[in-house]
Amino acid sequence: MKTLYIMRHAKSSWKFEELSDHDRPLNKRGRTDAPLMGQELAANNAKLQLILSSPAVRAITTATLVARELEYDADDIVVEDNMYGASADELLEIAREAPADVDSMLMVGHNEPISEFANMLSPKHISSMPTAGVVALRFDCASWRDIKRDNAVLLFYDTPKNHK
Repeated sequence: MKTLYIMRHAKSSWKFEELSDHDRPLNKRGRTDAPLMGQELAANNAKLQLILSSPAVRAITTATLVARELEYDADDIVVEDNMYGASADELLEIAREAPADVDSMLMVGHNEPISEFANMLSPKHISSMPTAGVVALRFDCASWRDIKRDNAVLLFYDTPKNHK
């Protein structure tokens, strides 16, 4: 069994116009929603062995805030450069390259590709994921190479709005 958590980064700030898209930080709501979703993952007994994040500041910050809530060492977050600007197909390839000994991982990325990626794998339709939204999928297979919609079960789809 493999469990994949797919998360859209939390709400980012547009306050600093001089920053590139890559360097935008989280805004106040994002800094609240990311740990909230980490707490919800903990409440759902998520035991992550790997966190992969886009290199964008807002994604890394989201991953770090979630990791804290799960007692996952933020230094162990793997920044996957190819996740920034990746298509849904490219995100699938990144997931399929996860180490064989990892049974549970979180991928933190960007919309629209992150929602498309979730829909590629989910047996049930996922609407366009809001910021900090999380999709949890369990796959009946032994290798990440074998993850696909046909062997997936949607465990949950959760958003910060569900907890306010």
